[in-house]
Amino acid sequence: MRHRKDHRALSRTASHRKAMLRNQVTSLFAHGRIETTVAKAKESRRLAERIITYAKRADARSAEAANEKDKQAAQVHARRQVARFVHGPDVVKRIFDDIAPWYKERPGGYTRILKTRVRKGDAGEMAILELVKSAEWKAAERKAREDAEAAANPEPKKRGLFRRKKKDEGENAES
Repeated sequence: MRHRKDHRALSRTASHRKAMLRNQVTSLFAHGRIETTVAKAKESRRLAERIITYAKRADARSAEAANEKDKQAAQVHARRQVARFVHGPDVVKRIFDDIAPWYKERPGGYTRILKTRVRKGDAGEMAILELVKSAEWKAAERKAREDAEAAANPEPKKRGLFRRKKKDEGENAES
């Protein structure tokens, strides 16, 4: 019977399971995608979506606050609640500053699971758990970085054998 089964046990003790899922969710937010087994991906997805929703609601609550003190209190409380689960202040900052605003208009479904392969050693079904729009997000970051480099260095780099500048005709005739 399935009665009152809230989560997958994943063949681990409660503390080991909690630590593993915390690590996976933190890695997902830090890198945008992770590769894991399908069961772990499904369990991690639940937690990741809850955290993103919590960050979005905190943003909405702080916008509705009457004065600046209440806005700040709502933000600080939400960040502390997320920091209880996610490792690292840089990841918490990324959740609130980048990820939650990115999904502001989306009502849910912030992650996707893509089944990829069967692991060779034990035939475990593997999957990629990624944030939806993470490819667009990476492309936007890459374009911003390239634009910054182009602004700093206006002359494009010469690459390859056939893109090199030819020597002046006069120098070739003399030698």
